[in-house]
Amino acid sequence: MDYSCEPVHSNLLNIQAKEPFNAEPTAASLIEFPLTPEDLVYCRNHGPVREFDEDTYMLSISGLVKQEVKLSVTELKATFATKQVIAALQCAGIRRNEMGALKKVNGVPWKDGVIANCKWGGISLRDLLLHCGIQDQPDNNTPLHVCFSSYATLCEDDTYYGASIPLERALDEAADVLIALEMNDEVLSPDHGGPLRVVVPGYLGARWVKWLDTIIICSHESPNFYQQRDYKILPPEIDTKDKAQDEWSKYPSMTSLPLNSVIASVHYAQVNPRLSVLVVKGYSTPGSTGNVASVDVTIDQGKSWQPAYISYQEGKWSWTLWEIELMTGCPISATESLEIPATGTVYSRATDEQGNVQPKESSWNVRGVAYNAWGVGRW
Repeated sequence: MDYSCEPVHSNLLNIQAKEPFNAEPTAASLIEFPLTPEDLVYCRNHGPVREFDEDTYMLSISGLVKQEVKLSVTELKATFATKQVIAALQCAGIRRNEMGALKKVNGVPWKDGVIANCKWGGISLRDLLLHCGIQDQPDNNTPLHVCFSSYATLCEDDTYYGASIPLERALDEAADVLIALEMNDEVLSPDHGGPLRVVVPGYLGARWVKWLDTIIICSHESPNFYQQRDYKILPPEIDTKDKAQDEWSKYPSMTSLPLNSVIASVHYAQVNPRLSVLVVKGYSTPGSTGNVASVDVTIDQGKSWQPAYISYQEGKWSWTLWEIELMTGCPISATESLEIPATGTVYSRATDEQGNVQPKESSWNVRGVAYNAWGVGRW
């Protein structure tokens, strides 16, 4: 594959791989901004990044629709109302390096920076599909799927990049699925899928297809490699690529990622011999059962937990920023007060609106996806 024509990438990212270009910022830099600036948005690619002419770029919609259409970006803008949604884009392999420390995994060794909370602007997928019309099905019990494809650039493991979501979610007005044209009120750049990318709030980034050029409504999921033979959680006993070869079809494709929290920065200071201060900051992301309701931290291995202050949360699809200042002498029970040693480990855990709590440990899988053990930081 030819990588010689790629646009200039942000120099604020830590490069995990050059070809394809895969890079992430530090979590400490991310949490300084409620909305992630363009230069701090991670880059996840399975092939070369290409720049396309918006005036000639086309999107086709076909399959089980009443009217097949092919529209330019200009026609999309002129035909449909635009809407905006704030949503966190998140790679399935976030914190993969931590899972890999338990046992070897396959994949880019991502840390905790493959997340971006952005304001996405574009066309409602629901509006676009209703414009085309969905064909009546003789068997109403057969669920339909919306398959997204990008033939615009080459790909490592298939002839194109593809993914799909259930039609039911695509048509759900409350799900806010978009064909994005903008990110943070700016034209969507090539590095982040411009001129057209899918935005599926609440789903892992693998379903947010970049450089979208084809939509097909069909009675099955996308047959693409990245829907059928990747981005699935296999059981721990399938611990090599060879063992996984005949097992992929037995397990469901990933949709939502689990409830999570990450410690992005820890600062310790001894003010005087009897007073120490520990400032901890981080972010949290919801799972499929409701938004983040609270985040707590512990410096004594979970014996006591202190509630963090939520400093940012915007709508049901955003990340949650949180922080806490711990001081020597803070009461942790009726008879005990907090002691802060000169060095130590701090953990975080999130709780969602339904009362689900982030687990202390996360199950291992060969692809290193969906890691959500307690967040960890050290000082």
